[in-house]
Amino acid sequence: MPGRIEQEAVVGSSQHGLRLDQAAAELFSDFSRSRLQAWIRSGALRLDGNLMRPRDKVAAGALLTLAVELEEEVPWAGEDIELDLVFEDDSIVVLNKPAGLVVHPAAGHQTGTLVNALLKREPELANLPRAGIVHRLDKDTSGLMVVAKTLQAHAHLVAQLQERTVKREYAAVCIGAMTGGGKVDAAIGRHPRDRKKMAVLSVGGKPAVTHFRIAERFAHHTHITVQLETGRTHQIRVHMAHLHCSLIGDPSYGGRPRIPKAAAQPLIDMLRQFPRQALHAQALGLIHPRSEELLQWDVPLPLDMQELLGVLREYDRESRDDAVY
Repeated sequence: MPGRIEQEAVVGSSQHGLRLDQAAAELFSDFSRSRLQAWIRSGALRLDGNLMRPRDKVAAGALLTLAVELEEEVPWAGEDIELDLVFEDDSIVVLNKPAGLVVHPAAGHQTGTLVNALLKREPELANLPRAGIVHRLDKDTSGLMVVAKTLQAHAHLVAQLQERTVKREYAAVCIGAMTGGGKVDAAIGRHPRDRKKMAVLSVGGKPAVTHFRIAERFAHHTHITVQLETGRTHQIRVHMAHLHCSLIGDPSYGGRPRIPKAAAQPLIDMLRQFPRQALHAQALGLIHPRSEELLQWDVPLPLDMQELLGVLREYDRESRDDAVY
């Protein structure tokens, strides 16, 4: 059955001066802007308890309250798609998403998605925003995701993400021999010319912070572990490209494969044929929405990334010269 959802959010400094519907879209990101506009007009979404118009401006510190009876949110059908479940109870599902699986149905991917697979197992997820999904991974990024099974769990997880208490650790393999770990604090927004891509922006982007450390260094590549403070679209891929250390296999932000001088043929083949960005969500930690227990899950690297690292190690044993691209 459809259920009732009640949420609150405080307007932050980054939303100060925005239209109410714009601020609401940032603070209640599980819902579309058009749906939020309708709720503002109906009075289900209020500013400091008052009826407002979508175009009215908001000030930092103001309170947005949302109280609405949800209709069925997800129109898509369930499909019999195998999932690698890591944990499940009455409140949440944690799964290890394979590379190549799209999370949400969209143009060009109306079927065969994670949402379709979830709806087959749990049809009642159709009553939750985005079928209970509170964060997403790119199609070609593998690894851990959490999905809410109840409205209470959904609200709890969304709040944790907003408060940045969810731990997300990724493994990535980058082009370039990095000299040490660090932090990237650079705002991200829609690319000014290519609307399918994101970019680091000096004006108009949303705050984005990425921490990384070296796990293994090679002659011309680096295996890193990454932790996110924020969760912007393509954040790791964009931030690593900003450091001129794009991920192996990332055509959107890394361009054509770069082959080291005098590289052995197995390495050349691997770099040219690696089928996706070398990025894997290997650890996830959160507070359980019902028990309040701190939980963490870890999954190993998928086979393709293990093979990639194996070839890089073999090449390093054969040749650690000062060759350049």
